[in-house]
Amino acid sequence: MLKQHRELSMFVHHTIETHEEAGTRSSKTYQSFMAGAGSHRELGFIEKDMRNYITREVQNIFKEDDAKEFGKYLLRMKEKNQNFFFELNLEGDRCIKHAFWADARSKAAFEYFGDVVSFDTTYNTNRYNFVLGSFIGVNHHGQSTLLGCALIKNEDIQSFKWLFECWLRYMGGKAPKGILTNQCTSIQRLIELCMPKTIHRS
Repeated sequence: MLKQHRELSMFVHHTIETHEEAGTRSSKTYQSFMAGAGSHRELGFIEKDMRNYITREVQNIFKEDDAKEFGKYLLRMKEKNQNFFFELNLEGDRCIKHAFWADARSKAAFEYFGDVVSFDTTYNTNRYNFVLGSFIGVNHHGQSTLLGCALIKNEDIQSFKWLFECWLRYMGGKAPKGILTNQCTSIQRLIELCMPKTIHRS
């Protein structure tokens, strides 16, 4: 069947989205369409068309839905605790590009244990390719204490600049005396800009 004659109807779109949400494999979804239509010709599209739709459209729908739910979750946290802080950087008006959040315990811990802070982006979340970043301090028992978390779309200077500015805002503009990072040395210039008196080690 020629590509220009292949088309997915609104019913097919809706069925694919429902099956994806339920976790049904795309090959099973296609087989159910085939069983209903009787043949490829009667069906009007091939499995590749369906896979392309899933990649192009359905995953974007879920990203947008998950972004909305995550935003709602952060708002609920703020309603429960006025000292909870978050900032979102949106891509367009739907998808989250970056997110930062911290609670009152993070701020209090920074007051006591914020002389030297570690910033780490070791953990990568697979589903949406976000990088999970965390600011960590060490208390007087030698235990790690969380000073803030972030999801960032990529590890570039603009992303880090946005994140460090958010974190400093929440900490009342007070920078640590020292910071340890696992990022490339180019982040040194950013730290010099955002926290000129902070000593950086990587």
